[in-house]
Amino acid sequence: MKVLHVIPSLSPSRGGPTKVALNLVKTLRECGVDAEIATTNDNGAENPQLLDVPLNQRTEYQGVPVWFFPLFSSPSKGVSVGKDRGFMFSAALTRWLWQHIRDYDILDNHYLFSYASTCAGAIARWQKVPYTVRTMGQLAPWALAQSRRKKQLYTLIVERHNLNHAAAVHCTSAGEAEDVGNFGITAPTVTLPLGVDPQIELPNAPQKLRQIYNIAPETPVVLFLSRLHYKKRPDLLIEALHRLKNEKHDFHLILAGSGETDYLNYLTKLLSSLGLASQTSTPGFVSGKDKDLLLQGSDIFVLPSFSENFGIAVAEALAAGLPAILTPEVQIASEIAAADAGVVIEGNVDALAGAIGKLLSSPKYRHHLGENAVRLANQRYFWPAIAQNLASAYTSIIQQKHLLWN
Repeated sequence: MKVLHVIPSLSPSRGGPTKVALNLVKTLRECGVDAEIATTNDNGAENPQLLDVPLNQRTEYQGVPVWFFPLFSSPSKGVSVGKDRGFMFSAALTRWLWQHIRDYDILDNHYLFSYASTCAGAIARWQKVPYTVRTMGQLAPWALAQSRRKKQLYTLIVERHNLNHAAAVHCTSAGEAEDVGNFGITAPTVTLPLGVDPQIELPNAPQKLRQIYNIAPETPVVLFLSRLHYKKRPDLLIEALHRLKNEKHDFHLILAGSGETDYLNYLTKLLSSLGLASQTSTPGFVSGKDKDLLLQGSDIFVLPSFSENFGIAVAEALAAGLPAILTPEVQIASEIAAADAGVVIEGNVDALAGAIGKLLSSPKYRHHLGENAVRLANQRYFWPAIAQNLASAYTSIIQQKHLLWN
C-alpha cells in the first residue's frame, strides 16, 4: 500500500499540524505502510524566508520522505511571499500531482481552504484515486467565523464538493465529527485521535527547569505551550493569573511558543501592565529536550482556546503527567474530564482563576490528575495503535475503490 499525505506546509512554526503529519507518516512507515508527504517550502506566516530544502525531488526530512515544491512567489526572485500564506499556491506541486498521483493507492489530505489539499482532491477525483480529508478543526463554529465571507465563497465553489466526494473525512474527536455533520457533509467519517511519542523521562526535571529559568524551588510553574495567537487566549491566562497574584498565590508562568510580532508585543505590554513580567518567562518556540523539560518540570498546563479540534500539546502534557486546564472548545476536553485527568472550565477569568487557584493550592490534587493523565495518554494517544487503525481504514477504502467511482 502506497499513501501520499498532502499538506500545505511543514514549517515548524505551523505547530501541531506539522508535527502530526511527520509523526504519523513516520509511524505508518514503521507499520509497513509506504507513506510519503507532498508539500510546499512555506516556512510559516511569521517567517519572511522559505524553508531551505531541496525542491522538486524526494528527500529525507526529519526521518520522513518528503517532496517539497516551491510556492508561487519567492524572495530569491525579489518577490515577497507576504504575510498571508493561507492559500499557498504552488504550480510545481500541481504539475507533479497530475503526473504522479496514480503512483499512490490513496491520498490523505490535510487542511481545508488551502490550495494543496484542494488541488490534490480535484486531481484525485479526475484520475479516480481515493482520498481522505482531515478538517483540522476548520469546521468548528469559531474557525468558520474567521474570514467568514472568503470561506463561504470557497465552500460554495470548491470545498463542499471536495469534502462530499472524499472516501472519508478523518476526525480526531466526536466533537469534530459533529462539526462535519453540522456543516452538511455527506461523506463518511472516521474518528481516530492523534498521537504523541512516549516521554523519555528526564531526571530531576523540576529542579533543572527552575535552575534554568531562575524560579524558586517551591514555586509552582504554570505552562502555556502552544502558538501565541489570540485564538489560544494566552491573554485570558495572564488576566486570570493577575487575579491570583492579588490573592497572594505563588506561581511562575512560562509562555512557550512563537507568534506574530504585533501579538507578542501586545502580550509583553499586558504582562508589564499587570505586574507579571518578573514572574513570567517567554522562551519562544521550543522543541526536543527543551520542550520535554518544560512538560516534565512544570506543575499545571493551561490552554483556554477558543477552538481546537484536538490540541496535540494537550496530549503531550497528559503523556508527561501534567494536569491540564482546558475550555470545552478543546474537543478532547470531554475525554479528559471523563478520565479525571484535568479540569474543563468556561472561558472566562473567574472560572480560569478558580481552577488554577485550586490546583496551585493542592499538590495532592495535581498528583491525582497527573496519574490519570498518563493513564489516559497510554490508552488513547500513542502513535503505534493509531497508525495501525488508520492503516486498516486505508485498506478498507482501497478495497472499495471501484465502488466509490461508480
